[in-house]
Amino acid sequence: MMMMMTESMTAEMQTCMNACMECQKMCMETMTYCMTKGGRYMDMAMMGMMRDCAEMCMMCMNMMMGGSEFMGRTCMLCAEMCDRCAMTCEKMSDDAKMMECAAACRKCAAACRSMQMMPA
Repeated sequence: MMMMMTESMTAEMQTCMNACMECQKMCMETMTYCMTKGGRYMDMAMMGMMRDCAEMCMMCMNMMMGGSEFMGRTCMLCAEMCDRCAMTCEKMSDDAKMMECAAACRKCAAACRSMQMMPA
């Protein structure tokens, strides 16, 4: 496990890491929720998107904590995946939990986009 580089961590990075952490948590919670609901909630493409989004959020946090030179590009990919996950969740707009997940994904996508210009 890497140590966080707090002395070089900007407010934008911290905001992005917090959004990634919340999105990762929300995607995992929503996957569990979908499994308990069954039926239309057991859509494998949707479940896969939530899993991929959660994994990408974790990777993005790790890249930022490690000060990786690939941090900016990782954040851009994370933003794209979060947007896709949000769109997938929004297809079930009649479900509050799905919309909560979509909102966390949108917030994370916006925070990750703000990292595009950050130097490693």
